[in-house]
Amino acid sequence: MVLGSEVLLTDSRQNEKNFRTTTLAEQGGYGQICHLFPADSPAPRLPLPKMTPSAKTARAFIPALGKKLKRAFFGRSVHEVAPDLIGTTLLFNGVGGIIVEVEAYHQSEPAAHSFRGPTRANLVMFGPPGFTHVYLNYGIHWCLNFVCEKQGSASAVLIRALEPTHGLAVMRRRRGLDDGRALCSGPGKLTQALGITGHHNGLALDAPPFALHARTGKVEIVSGVRIGITKAVDLPWRYGMKGSKFLSKPFAA
Repeated sequence: MVLGSEVLLTDSRQNEKNFRTTTLAEQGGYGQICHLFPADSPAPRLPLPKMTPSAKTARAFIPALGKKLKRAFFGRSVHEVAPDLIGTTLLFNGVGGIIVEVEAYHQSEPAAHSFRGPTRANLVMFGPPGFTHVYLNYGIHWCLNFVCEKQGSASAVLIRALEPTHGLAVMRRRRGLDDGRALCSGPGKLTQALGITGHHNGLALDAPPFALHARTGKVEIVSGVRIGITKAVDLPWRYGMKGSKFLSKPFAA
């Protein structure tokens, strides 16, 4: 039996004197490693495995966040804010993702909740910009909107879909499914995944539990008619991220 340049004796007693087992500290590794070597030789040093991912690997899992958006961002035409939201990141209690699909609504058209004037349910839409308007759709799903334009304008952007990036385990538990593309691919799906309900109506978008982060790069935006409505169906006020796999419905070619 040969180990390196050492010729081992066949006598078992001599072997016991000449050889010993390395300790965990001597190996400098993880877990107990048994390895025989001559007692008068230095303990071999095993290379340590890298236990933390590189910065590049980490970015592949959680994209970098841009600067936080303030309420002033929403004090513009709803038709400017809506496409500008594509590519931004929405977080609610640290859970959320990249906005990939939205729709714009204005008091002047009949599909808007504010069309018939202020009510208890839509009053926040007539207030200042940069606040949430959360309503129950068909008595089943909560829908999240961002109030835009000056006070009294009653305009808002409906958040239709996200690309999940933060808190995926939480979202999967809430939605009861594993497919990442289906977690937030619709207004009701994303509020369920993020845990948003009517209790969060009228909250500021630049203060906890909400956080909105600007884009970190350029995005290509497509537009088309809004979906799931029966009035003002011809207005091309739906905006989305071109090529996204996380849309509620593909845009027409």
